[in-house]
Amino acid sequence: MDKTSKRKLDRTSARKVVRIAAGKKCIVLGVTGSIAAYKSADLTSLLVKQGHEVFVVMTQDATEFIAPLTLQTLSKNPVMTSFYDEKENWRPGHVDLADRANLLLIAPATAHIIAELAHGLAGHPLAAIALATRAPILIAPAMNGKMWQHHATQGNVEKLKACGVEFIGPEEGMLACGYEGLGRLWKVNDIAFRAEFLLSRHDKLIA
Repeated sequence: MDKTSKRKLDRTSARKVVRIAAGKKCIVLGVTGSIAAYKSADLTSLLVKQGHEVFVVMTQDATEFIAPLTLQTLSKNPVMTSFYDEKENWRPGHVDLADRANLLLIAPATAHIIAELAHGLAGHPLAAIALATRAPILIAPAMNGKMWQHHATQGNVEKLKACGVEFIGPEEGMLACGYEGLGRLWKVNDIAFRAEFLLSRHDKLIA
């Protein structure tokens, strides 16, 4: 067996171990207004196939890139896009999701949502859930490379990391804006794998 094949086998085995350790969990998937929002459909499908209950929360800008109905169909759960989605319930839906979540995963995450979270703003359900939950938070950024490298964005990232928020990516490649640079959404399969890892690790911490 060559080294490449062995690495692939080791990675496959690691995925299986993490998946078994994590078990069925509640994942809140936040989707923001990036061109990479369409990849949230594949991510939702993958998380559901791994046996998790997935609730999608979208910003209004995200709905311009992918229809909530698509993610509702794939997740088999209602999609939250506004505080007004909660008006039929006595308990705010974003609070309920914040309490139920075993993991808050935001993918793709724009510079805007990262700035909102770093400064504690809660003007829409996704940001409010991030403030209210005590579950681990994993952020997968996707944006123009210059925006990602700007000192304001990097400062916000460091501030969130200091609060325990974890990041995956971005990776380097051709961006939607036509530039080559660091800003592409990390591979969906690897985001799902990191989510499984965090769920497994959190289980061990609270066991």
